[in-house]
Amino acid sequence: MNESLLAIAGRSIGPDEPPYCIAEVGINHNGDLGMAKRMIETAKEVGADAVKFQTFKAEEFCGDPEQMFTYQSQGKTVTESMLEMFRRYEFTPEQWREIKVHCDTVGITFFSTPQNRSDLDLLMSIGVPAIKVGSDDFTNLPLLRSYAAENLPLILSCGMSDLAEVHQALETVGWFSGKPLVLLLCTSQYPTPAQDVNVRKLTTLQQAFPGLVVGFSDHTQGPLAAALAVALGARVFEKHFTLDHYLPGPDHWFAEDSEGLREWIQMIRGAHERLGSPMIMPTKAERAMRLQARRSIVALRNIEMGEELNAGNIGLRRPGAGLSPELIDRVMGLKAAHRIKKGNCLQLTDISN
Repeated sequence: MNESLLAIAGRSIGPDEPPYCIAEVGINHNGDLGMAKRMIETAKEVGADAVKFQTFKAEEFCGDPEQMFTYQSQGKTVTESMLEMFRRYEFTPEQWREIKVHCDTVGITFFSTPQNRSDLDLLMSIGVPAIKVGSDDFTNLPLLRSYAAENLPLILSCGMSDLAEVHQALETVGWFSGKPLVLLLCTSQYPTPAQDVNVRKLTTLQQAFPGLVVGFSDHTQGPLAAALAVALGARVFEKHFTLDHYLPGPDHWFAEDSEGLREWIQMIRGAHERLGSPMIMPTKAERAMRLQARRSIVALRNIEMGEELNAGNIGLRRPGAGLSPELIDRVMGLKAAHRIKKGNCLQLTDISN
């Protein structure tokens, strides 16, 4: 089964298409609309195809108001109410519309991960080209069914999942029946240590589900893992970024800064370019180079017309502009059709029976 081809905001995604790079703002706007706009502009400047946020109402996905959350911020360990923390990162519907308008003005595609159906309804009213589902909702089957009912491609992150759960999610959203979808390999560790990245899972996913478009939600630091993911077939990439590692909040310290994000995108695109073609044939430059570097059958001295060709008067020398070395045994014992000057590369017209 051939890998599917799908489109997001007019960009084709699939085999032989350029990688699709999503700059993940997440909650690193800190609830500040001005900062959100600056991050949109930064994502565009460094070459991202899209910028992604998270849309939620804290009360609708934090069930216990007394649940505490511990994280690193500004070089310190912070423990606070999860509900109160997420409240700080909410935007109003009007602010979300302003964010979408700013993305359109800047010229970058707007995404956001909804936490609930009401959040998706808001995003649908604003306008999104695809629905992104985070790893936290990968087994939330009622929500997946609801999202899949929309006439939009899905981008699913599968962090914390086993292969059976992947099959369950793909079946739930209708991928086996043709629902356009990208599955992002993800490790839900922030940041992900090298030994837990396991990019070879991309190969497993493609073997288990032929035709599946895969990508990489990158929680590592630096661009190396993403470059490896390109080589293993990833088509879509996302990564958290920040304007400043020392801003308050749980995600700033491990996210890429603007230059790190630029390097990450450049590495992905460079890796894709270097994959090139699977066809075993010389490049245009190599075809020119082999005329210089390869050997051919050459006259070792002046050869008179009718003289027999032998190891004393022909040999293998550069350049490769004459008869190929593979023909030398067949040429031995034949005669010169005319006088051949020392150093000339032999051609078929130089030989007679």
